Amino acid sequence: MYAVIQTGSKQYKVKKGDIIDVERLDLSKSKKEVAFDDVILCVDNDDVLIGQPFIKGAKVKAELLANLRDKKITTYKYKRRKSYHRTIGHRQNISRVKIKEISLKKQ
Repeated sequence: MYAVIQTGSKQYKVKKGDIIDVERLDLSKSKKEVAFDDVILCVDNDDVLIGQPFIKGAKVKAELLANLRDKKITTYKYKRRKSYHRTIGHRQNISRVKIKEISLKKQ
């Protein structure tokens, strides 16, 4: 069984036991469990559920492992014949989560 979830304006294909990096989740220090309600697609053997836009009653539960910073991205700006050079770096804040359960509420 796997599902496609949406978080942080991005979509992720997940299954039980996967560890994924998503955009930083705003959770309190004591809260270590997160539930993703925006499930777009769910596949269980031959059963395929497609949301319009999301599947009602579907939920993916995950455990927050750590809040980290991603690797540094370096960009370089350059304009020819204008003596203009500029180097810019950026590190994105991310959350590492482990998928614990994919649940569907049958209707």
